[in-house]
Amino acid sequence: MPAATNKADLRTITEKEFAKLEALLDSVAVSARLAPDSKADGTTLKDIVGHRAAWIDLFVGWYEQGQAGQPVDIPAPGYKWNQLKQFNADLRQKQASLGWDAARALLRDNHARLLDFIDRHDDAALYGAPMPGGGNAWPAGRWAEAAGPAHYRSAAKYIRARLRALDAAK
Repeated sequence: MPAATNKADLRTITEKEFAKLEALLDSVAVSARLAPDSKADGTTLKDIVGHRAAWIDLFVGWYEQGQAGQPVDIPAPGYKWNQLKQFNADLRQKQASLGWDAARALLRDNHARLLDFIDRHDDAALYGAPMPGGGNAWPAGRWAEAAGPAHYRSAAKYIRARLRALDAAK
């Protein structure tokens, strides 16, 4: 799927992919929500939801830091891209006390923050130049898509596969 290149398309794809993810999450049985995946470091579906919420928060922080002329620690303070596995493990530990409903509420809240971010910026701000502090040629809109709808799609893909595996194990 090609990346969005304007605000209207970014908002549309963000809403569309979130609606699909929400519908899928609504269908997850209680017994599957916290079942650890032995093939993925014990990750649960709740962890996937919390992870997606966290990345939206990271993106908004990156944008704000870059706009303020501050150094931007991407992917997160203290981590480099080649340390994502450790970052994800640390994030799961940080969110360990988060339950299913709280993780979903956090995702909904951060999705609303992402939509607000999109609404507050015009095409020029979203797609006119590389995002300050981003460290590459991606404009802010492309970073927003990576943190939102692209992450929603990857979450849905993992969740569907995980649900199939859980059904097959019954």
